[in-house]
Amino acid sequence: MHIRVLGSAAGGGFPQWNCNCDNCRGLRQGTLKAQARTQSSITVSADGINWALINTSPDIRQQIQSFTPLQPGRAKRDTGIRGVVLIDSQIDHTTGLLILREGERLPLYCTEMVYQDLTSGFPVLSMLEHYCGVDWHGLALDGEPFELSGVPGLRFRAITLSSKAPPYSPHRNDPHPGDNIGLWIEDSGRGQGVFYAPGLGAIEPHLLPLFESADCLLVDGTFWTEDEMIRRGVGSKGASAMGHLPQSGPGGMIEVLARYPDTRRVLIHINNTNPILDEASEERAVLSASGIEVAFDGMDIHL
Repeated sequence: MHIRVLGSAAGGGFPQWNCNCDNCRGLRQGTLKAQARTQSSITVSADGINWALINTSPDIRQQIQSFTPLQPGRAKRDTGIRGVVLIDSQIDHTTGLLILREGERLPLYCTEMVYQDLTSGFPVLSMLEHYCGVDWHGLALDGEPFELSGVPGLRFRAITLSSKAPPYSPHRNDPHPGDNIGLWIEDSGRGQGVFYAPGLGAIEPHLLPLFESADCLLVDGTFWTEDEMIRRGVGSKGASAMGHLPQSGPGGMIEVLARYPDTRRVLIHINNTNPILDEASEERAVLSASGIEVAFDGMDIHL
């Protein structure tokens, strides 16, 4: 299995266009040892030819341009993308669908709740019917494996996560199962598996078997502390209120991941305020000492 990290940042990317926090300013001025990052998305393949795209960020055009296997190469117009899987209906995971409008009908895999959001509060799927069109495949929430047509050798499972629908959603304050999912991705030939969850607010009991059996954990690295946005002076909400488990502190992601020292552990969906973006920071050193990696655009994971 080959996983390519197309984008590793949280919403807004890094640097964020309107942010002058220490990180964003330092990257622009060249005083911070860090890499620019686009908004989070990955692509995965078992044969290196046919790819499943997981989320479509607003930066999808740039991300495709950075990865040759997704680009046209077999016909006048084509792509290595055989289908799209959405883990939620957040704008930073779905706006890129509009960029794919020039292609053929798009096979789309998402839950009923995500489909409802994308045909109501943010009707991107209805809009696409005037362009390429979408063939929707609903995802079951009972853990039943599914495959993407045209992507041989991979099996997926949708894993329900506690979360809220996006602010634009008609049921924003009425959470439903399927508003947000993680993905179990397995190489059906070799058996290796990765648990992908860029938005993870809590380690719920049903997730523990996945953490224990995964060969790679590609999980939420949004914030370092609970009060990071407040401390940086760019927000008023804590990490947990935004649906993210911070890395540091009791019960944080570092403490959780320490239970799985033999598993490859990678943080993704890094917010522009997170000090781990600074490769020379004390926080980054803590992660390195713990054997935890920080995803970057262009990162390749082979299982």
